Amino acid sequence: MKKREENGFVLLPIIVFLIIFLGVGIGFKDFYYMPVVVAFLISLLVAFMQNRKLSFEKKIDIIARGIGEENIVTMCLIFLCAGAFSGAVTAAGGVENTVNFGLSILPSKYIVVGLFIIGCFISISMGTSMGTIVALSPIAVEIGEKTGVNMGLCMGAVLCGAMFGDNLSMISDTTIAAVKTQGCEIKDKFKENFLIVLPAAILTGVIFLLMSKNTETVINEELSYNILNVLPYVMVFLGALTGLNVFIVLITGTVFSLIIGVITNNIKISEIFIAIGGGTINGRNISGVTGMYDITIISIIIACIVALIKENGGIRFILNKIKKRIKSKKGAEYGIAGVSALVDICTANNTVAVVMAGPVVKEISDEYKISPKNSASILDIFTSAIQGLLPYGTQILSASAISGITPFEIFPYLYYPALMAMSGLLFIRFRN
Repeated sequence: MKKREENGFVLLPIIVFLIIFLGVGIGFKDFYYMPVVVAFLISLLVAFMQNRKLSFEKKIDIIARGIGEENIVTMCLIFLCAGAFSGAVTAAGGVENTVNFGLSILPSKYIVVGLFIIGCFISISMGTSMGTIVALSPIAVEIGEKTGVNMGLCMGAVLCGAMFGDNLSMISDTTIAAVKTQGCEIKDKFKENFLIVLPAAILTGVIFLLMSKNTETVINEELSYNILNVLPYVMVFLGALTGLNVFIVLITGTVFSLIIGVITNNIKISEIFIAIGGGTINGRNISGVTGMYDITIISIIIACIVALIKENGGIRFILNKIKKRIKSKKGAEYGIAGVSALVDICTANNTVAVVMAGPVVKEISDEYKISPKNSASILDIFTSAIQGLLPYGTQILSASAISGITPFEIFPYLYYPALMAMSGLLFIRFRN
């Protein structure tokens, strides 16, 4: 059946999602009161009710082809493999040992900038900002309490480091979604993205260094670590950077983590499958593959919604509206940045924002001959930058809950997300 050229009305499912998600969040003063998957299911129902010229069977066929699209299937499988690696390396003690190793080698007067650097390494290795915040925040709280260093500053350093890897890590769900929706290689996106945000990271480190250079910190607890537990992170990072297939990297990293976990007695042979799948090991909650269920299901539902909207001319409508305001390739890149930021503001979830905005960004980049690695980088940078600055985002709310201070006490120290957005804009402005 011939697709409609343009139809703004078929965007109603997205509008319904935003009204429900934001309305419930504002009404209950909790943006996570409404499970995002429920909001998207309601949106999908609305999409099914549109365009009565298509039979129900035809609509099922359309969404089946949308779900079965190569990038969607690959993205979902990578999500699950990333969850397996995260679960295995966490169960093996990788997080605790990496944190203790970093704190052990850092001079005390550099402890705040050290929190930022350690956060960068953990997040780029784990691929999750939330995991980094949960791991580092208790230590940041202890430092703040024992030294009198501003607690907001300590937590800001942790959150900045967490957002560094959330955007850059080759096993981050936002990176995976960005490269798969734009059709580029992870290593190519990493190299492009890294060069854009490196100035922001360096400047953030300098700022934290200057703000904490007179701080003297004493941590009384023993910071024991086993360097073996850090190796899986290093191996995955180097493997992905050298261009190995991401599935090989993640599966190898998972196996290596399990072996180290057994050798160091952090994982029993009988707990191997719990570490991969998710559960409780030695009193620790391991998310594993199950921790990726939500984003995998959400990605599938979004693929269904987008398939129906695209079939009915909704994507073409968005593109035509955007293109009326775009006069050049540079303008198209600003458009991608704006769309990415706006969707994240509405969803308060940068992975969901990447998946939602991805198809539109791909159409814009194809139209204006923007390379996939550039469009993927811009998409990921601006969703991550906005996410790190949202007072109602998961990251800042979690840091607030752990530290016992309000999000607005942390907000003034969120230098990296703001500088990351500025670096992105300067990249667009001055790149040839």
